Amino acid sequence: MNDVKQWLKSTFNTDIDRRDVLAGGDICQTERIVTTDGRALCVKQQPEAPSDFFPAEAAGLAALRDSRTLRVPEVYAAEPAFIAMEYIEAGRRRPDYWEQLGHGLAELHNQPAPAFGFTRDNYCGTNRQPNPRSDKGHSFYIDQRLLYQGELAEEAGHLTQSEFEQLERLCQRLPELIPEQSPALLHGDLWAGNIHNDEQGAPVLIDPACYWGWPEAEIAMTRLFGGFGPHFYASYQEVHPLEPGWQERVPLHNLYHLLNHLNLFGSSYHPQVIQILERYS
Repeated sequence: MNDVKQWLKSTFNTDIDRRDVLAGGDICQTERIVTTDGRALCVKQQPEAPSDFFPAEAAGLAALRDSRTLRVPEVYAAEPAFIAMEYIEAGRRRPDYWEQLGHGLAELHNQPAPAFGFTRDNYCGTNRQPNPRSDKGHSFYIDQRLLYQGELAEEAGHLTQSEFEQLERLCQRLPELIPEQSPALLHGDLWAGNIHNDEQGAPVLIDPACYWGWPEAEIAMTRLFGGFGPHFYASYQEVHPLEPGWQERVPLHNLYHLLNHLNLFGSSYHPQVIQILERYS
């Protein structure tokens, strides 16, 4: 917290008056900080985070803000030890919350991206997410998502050699299983815990792992931990229709996140990974 105090002193000539722990998140300590001059900030800290962890998050938030679609917190500072952002008070969700989220995300995905990848590598959880630019979506997903996480899992003992070979065989089939799609900016880690609602009850995107990828992969991620409201999917498709059969491809996209969770949190995710590998073997 000394880093935060020094930043507040040098930037605003103020100090911390009150700290309140905010709920949610498995990776960072997140607090609402009220300063002696009455500012309210959201501050996230992770003592063991790599030095580029919070600057990478800030780059993703900036990209989402620049899209001028859904609301995103303004970032005031992104240092190796912390990120300080606009604190957005949560109001009661408006009646058309899911429709607004669906339309806004579809508008984001309607904006073309220059390639697959991103402007920089970043993190999904605390695992590095490589984002080298590529013109080929299947190669990007295979090399920088599935095989990258699969190799980490095999090295850590979360996957056997035989299971990793199953993953390799699935990767060989991906071009016939997932249709070609143009890249768009994705939030990258879009589940219910990473959407917020503002003072008026409108949706806010937080905690991104942004990259340029398949919009269908983003929608699949929303289905991983229970799914969003039905009006979200209908509203999204009004603005950005998905390719037929997208629901059947959800496991193929979510395999990346399950491998990532296997590497982050351990063996409880192993059965889901193996179920997908066996389904397509």
